[in-house]
This record gives sequence, structure tokens and C-alpha cells, in this order.
Amino acid sequence: MSRILLVAATAAEIAPLAAALRGRQDIDVLITGVGMVATAARCSQALSRTPYQLALNFGVCGSFDRALAPGTVVHVVADRIAELGAEDGDAFLTIQQMRLVGDDEFPFTGGALVNAQPPANAALGRLPAVHGITVNTVHGSDRSIAAVVERFSPQVESMEGAAFMYACLIHAVPFAQVRAVSNVVERRNREAWRLAEAIDSLNAAARSILDHQ
Repeated sequence: MSRILLVAATAAEIAPLAAALRGRQDIDVLITGVGMVATAARCSQALSRTPYQLALNFGVCGSFDRALAPGTVVHVVADRIAELGAEDGDAFLTIQQMRLVGDDEFPFTGGALVNAQPPANAALGRLPAVHGITVNTVHGSDRSIAAVVERFSPQVESMEGAAFMYACLIHAVPFAQVRAVSNVVERRNREAWRLAEAIDSLNAAARSILDHQ
């Protein structure tokens, strides 16, 4: 029997999906906790213990791209660890620019973590394919937002995505990172967030992806 690992940072993000999947013997749900460290550690532990044929990361994200309105569900096909590097005065050097790792040294491709062979899934294929960044500190100032957009041209950001992708790449497990936009990346403004709408959209998309699997 093929086994699928569903990964989320918090139980709330996939609560409707998890409830609908009770009793499914071929699907395991992993709640990692928030952030890259927790996600990388928990994902690697799970992937080393069980031979999964597919791993799916479902979560919410912020959007730098105004065309991706809150509630939009996206497939993150490339991700970067935005803060991994060094400051050089006002400039920022990536680990590739520091020559600590090559642009195309595994698991990186062109300095990013890339899903070059996402699962062949009709529902997944209908989602907008986007590039993201993963951060420890969510952006919330005009200056830092402008700097990271100039540096990487990201469309979305999360606190876990690149860690999930890194773990899947090193364990050679097919994967997809799917996220729903909960807010525009701007100065912190919880009143403008559409978290409930994003979670509803995310869970509907997740159900569709699993139905087509």
C-alpha cells in the first residue's frame, strides 16, 4: 500500500482535512510545530522511519504578489531560506555568495530548493506555481520587505516551507508544498488577515489533491 505523509505546522491549518481522513490507513498526519527547525527535525525523523511514496505540506502563507489575493491557494515549486547568509554592511550575502555551498550543490538548484518533479496530480496542476521564501522572522516593515523583494523576487513567504522541501529532497521522497494566502505581506495588520478563508480554501484544495491521487 502506498503511504502518504501530510505535514502541517499547526493542527488548526488542516483540522477539517484531518477530521475527514480519520480511518484512512494509508495517510499519516504530522504536526511539526512552527518554524524551520521544528519542521526539518520532525520531517526528517518521519521520513527516515517510514518509506513514504508522497509527502504533502499544507499551510498558510503571506503574499508579496498583489495578484495573489487572500484565499488563493498556490503550489510553491521553489523556495529559499531567505535569512541564511551574512550581512556585509548594508548588503546581504547568501551562503552561495559566501562560497559555503555551490549554486547547484545538492539539494540546491540555482541557489534555491526546487521541486523539479512534482507529483502528476490534476488538482495540484491547476494551482498557480509560485516561488517562495522561508523566514524565521515574518516581514513587517516597508524597508525589509523592499529589500527581500529586490533580493529574491518572492511571491509568498512562510516559516516552514523550505525546511519541508529540504527534508524531502535529501530523503528522495516525491513532494508538494501547497499554501493558501492568508494576508498580504505588509506592516503587521491582523485586521486585514483572512485566516479563516485561507484555511477553508486550503482544506478544499487538499481534499481535491488527495481525491486525484
